[in-house]
Amino acid sequence: MFSTMRRGALSIAAAGALVATPALAMGAGVSPATYDASVNPGETVHVTKTVSTPEIPPKPDIVLVVDETGSMGPAIANVKSEMGSIVSTVQGAQPQAQFAIASYKDVGDGAEFFQVETGLTGSQATAQTAIDSLSASGGGDTPEGQINALWEVGSGGDAIAFRPDSSRIVVWFGDASGHDPSGGHSEADATASLTGVGAQVIAINVESGGADGLNATGQAQRIAAATSGTFFPSVTPGDVASTILAGLGNLPAEVTANVSCATGLSIAFTPSLPQTVTSGSDVVLDEAITVAADAPQGSTLTCTTTFLVNGAEAGPEFVQTVTIKVNDVTPPTVSCGPGVNPAGHTPGGWRNAGFFQMVAADNLPGVSVTISDTGTGTTFGPYAPGTYFKLTQAPGTSASTVVPFQGAVDWHFTFKGDATLTATDAAGNTTTASCSVPPKQK
Repeated sequence: MFSTMRRGALSIAAAGALVATPALAMGAGVSPATYDASVNPGETVHVTKTVSTPEIPPKPDIVLVVDETGSMGPAIANVKSEMGSIVSTVQGAQPQAQFAIASYKDVGDGAEFFQVETGLTGSQATAQTAIDSLSASGGGDTPEGQINALWEVGSGGDAIAFRPDSSRIVVWFGDASGHDPSGGHSEADATASLTGVGAQVIAINVESGGADGLNATGQAQRIAAATSGTFFPSVTPGDVASTILAGLGNLPAEVTANVSCATGLSIAFTPSLPQTVTSGSDVVLDEAITVAADAPQGSTLTCTTTFLVNGAEAGPEFVQTVTIKVNDVTPPTVSCGPGVNPAGHTPGGWRNAGFFQMVAADNLPGVSVTISDTGTGTTFGPYAPGTYFKLTQAPGTSASTVVPFQGAVDWHFTFKGDATLTATDAAGNTTTASCSVPPKQK
């Protein structure tokens, strides 16, 4: 859709010439740019994500299409005097910005019917020389040749070599309606040519007093609307330069995203993308980050999301990184296994009763084992899985003890009650098992 001028869109002079190089609002990008969390498998976390669009679209290719007929002298003079400020202001916000200058008159003006004064350039001096070369004259009858000029600038005429992935903006200003057809091309042809290169049109009707107006037949408003551009219905010649800047900060900005996630991690946005706002405004999203139920526990997974504005990458400020540590939620296994005697043997029978092994395993490294006396509540450890020990039950004892043992047996525990083994993994998950000394056989 199209819009009319948004007040305060840019820091521009309220009227007349630009008295200084104004600064565009900064701070565009995505916030927060990074997000780190620990999440269980199968769970989703939500983050409020704000994408602040730039006031001027990224990597802009800006083509001035100028009515160069006789009544446009004051408007052209205004743009000539402020071209340096226009270029420096735009490039201050978008350093990759380039400008082209094209002009049109009427079919009776011969070679000046349509001319490209300069193709796209990042040079302020080149752009200034091109605009300075314009000289208001000719035109014949009231309608002019803008329909042909707009067709030439778009995909039909290929007069302008737009850069790949650039934001294409056509700034068209004049004071008269246009012949339709013009140069063999209709308004529909011109519109299709402009949309063919994805150009947004800023149409500025200049009140010169010498013509019927750029929108006398509705052309300017229709073309701006069809290209998701902006139409300024009434601008004095001395305000054309400031209106150009205002228009550049008053365009629809479509936000989309390229998301790249590791296996086991996914991102969804609510509301869904794309979302379109006026350039310089925010898109606020609920970002749902989901860890798959089968995501590897203990792993670190990442997603990188690059937010695009009007299909173009807008710079590193629009790239966000999500880092998720997948929690280990699987508890270890543990048992009180049969142990060995000091000689390292495991003969059966009651004579080896009381020799045990701390058996524990986990899905990830880092499991350890503690041993507790159920009679006194005393806990010893931690010990490594596989530790051999001798357990002696002494119901009359008042305190639990542990001392090094001999041979293949690591420790000797004397407990009032039974022993409880607790296996704990690196994530803090626990599992318990009991050890008891069987009654001595006679």
